[in-house]
Amino acid sequence: MPWRPWFAIGAAVATVACSPALDWRSVRPDGSSLVAMFPCKPASHARDVALAGATVRMTMHACRAGDVLYAVTFADLTDPARVTPALAELRRAAAGNVGAADAPGEPARVTGMTPNDEARRVVLAGRRPDGSAIREQLAVFAFGTRVYQATVLGERIDDEAARQFFDGLRIAS
Repeated sequence: MPWRPWFAIGAAVATVACSPALDWRSVRPDGSSLVAMFPCKPASHARDVALAGATVRMTMHACRAGDVLYAVTFADLTDPARVTPALAELRRAAAGNVGAADAPGEPARVTGMTPNDEARRVVLAGRRPDGSAIREQLAVFAFGTRVYQATVLGERIDDEAARQFFDGLRIAS
């Protein structure tokens, strides 16, 4: 089954009640080295997915602030050779999920991340299945064998809120 992170797992998160007002909080997802700033209280969901040639447990922390979804997903690949292909696959899947062309974007900059040429920050414009416009900003990056995808998804994304979300990502020791 193809992996559709935002429309498959994200649909479950759509029912999470979050205040439309941005109420920023620092979150350290269980089992992760990542610290993220969310504008609302995230809920956690996990499922097994096919990624970079293996089935891995993908965990998502996500919430909605107004009509915008803020999410961080991560999985431990256990094999360093699968990290680079997984980052490229995550980026391509995100573009495909919103019907946008894959874009290389620019290098992702997350404090403490493991350097990788496929660690990218991308802005996408696409369409939902019903044809309505959707925008997505994402970053894919890694720390060791753990891969991460941070996403802001919505019809209209406040650039300042997205910047604060992405700037708030860091790997903590």
